[in-house]
Amino acid sequence: MSRGKENGTGVTEFLLLGITSDPEQQQVLFWLFLCMYLVTVARNTLIILVIGSDPHLHTPMYLFLTNLSFADICFTTNLILKLLVSHVAGTWTISYPHCLTQLYFLISFANLDTFLLEAMALDRYVAICHPLWYHTIISPQLCRGLTTLTWTCSGLIALVHTFLVNRLTFCSSAREIAHFYCNAYLLMKIACSDTRVNQHVFLGAVVLFVAPCALIVVSYIRIAAAVLRIPSTPGRCKAFSTCIAHLSVVTLFCGTVLRVYIRPPNSFSAQDTVATIMYTVVTPMLIPFIYSLRNQDMKKAVRRLFSRGSKSSKRW
Repeated sequence: MSRGKENGTGVTEFLLLGITSDPEQQQVLFWLFLCMYLVTVARNTLIILVIGSDPHLHTPMYLFLTNLSFADICFTTNLILKLLVSHVAGTWTISYPHCLTQLYFLISFANLDTFLLEAMALDRYVAICHPLWYHTIISPQLCRGLTTLTWTCSGLIALVHTFLVNRLTFCSSAREIAHFYCNAYLLMKIACSDTRVNQHVFLGAVVLFVAPCALIVVSYIRIAAAVLRIPSTPGRCKAFSTCIAHLSVVTLFCGTVLRVYIRPPNSFSAQDTVATIMYTVVTPMLIPFIYSLRNQDMKKAVRRLFSRGSKSSKRW
């Protein structure tokens, strides 16, 4: 890997400045992030176990949800675990290879989340707006193909961005990153070399990110319109509240990501740090609750899983 050099000194690590320099605030944020991280991992792991163990949930929607839960565990772990370890160890440096690795997985899982949310919106759109064609359109082959495509595209997009950052040079006098993780825009800000290619490619990436978000919003608007035509008032209210909840999560995730990355790197501010926390910590914690734990099928599957577990323990 290339290293930026100044007077023959290579940059082998960066200094993460974190969210705040106040020790008391750092302590509060540590426990807050630890609790949110544990909740995120526990909820998403529960979803994976429940769906995997219950044949009733082996459907396209829950296939996408399983992948989304796994992606969210990896996404949060990639960012938050380093923050927690740095706080305990008392050192806020990150090595150059670790920085690039963190950047790769950040971009990969962020795009994967977006693609999977789009696939889930498509699944719900066909199920509600075209129920007679559902099994014809949303076939097992299509689901496996979409899942493979989302993972492949996400990995390739992340690989391109990581390669472009890796080709930059960094001066030993400027190695501070004003964030709690390796942010691509902030890396461009402290780079000593020309970043125009990186900025153009990232602008294209923003467009690629906006397109799925727009499709998700349009899908849920169409779903909401179909729901409003349901004659049963209780059924209409229940379906409509679910659509609003889903749309809220998508808006929170896409909106905060765009809030951070739709502007030039030099304009990065404290408000962007708050927005980053929203889509890296808060949204992965909310997604399993909104998409599954409010779902009656999931609730029944959870009860079946724990009832089997209690019966097995009684035998022992």
